[in-house]
Amino acid sequence: MEKAEVDRWLQAYVEAWKSYDGKQIGELFSEDVRYRYHPSDEPVVGRAELVRSWLGEASHPGASDRDKPAPTMRPTGAVAVDGDVAVATGSSTYLSSPGGPVDEVYDKLLRDAVRRLGPVPRVH
Repeated sequence: MEKAEVDRWLQAYVEAWKSYDGKQIGELFSEDVRYRYHPSDEPVVGRAELVRSWLGEASHPGASDRDKPAPTMRPTGAVAVDGDVAVATGSSTYLSSPGGPVDEVYDKLLRDAVRRLGPVPRVH
């Protein structure tokens, strides 16, 4: 896997995160995905279950509610790629209201950016 592939996957992840479109979310992950919202959580197993969880149609320990309107997520891109494992960082910014002042900022290792990626989806 190359850094450019990871960066394309991250961009597709951001687009799916903003759209809450089940098809876009599902295209990011393999059929047998094991997704953890937090490192110590039990994984959500399987693409269909992950999509349901992400959309709030299924409860899962560690899953958050749908994000507040108009957050901004900026992945900085892959910071390390080794074979089929990639690590990336990013930032999420939430405003108190559309066009309002910044309410919260989270700079972090993306919650699912340490992963073994399958085929990278085409970015729409």
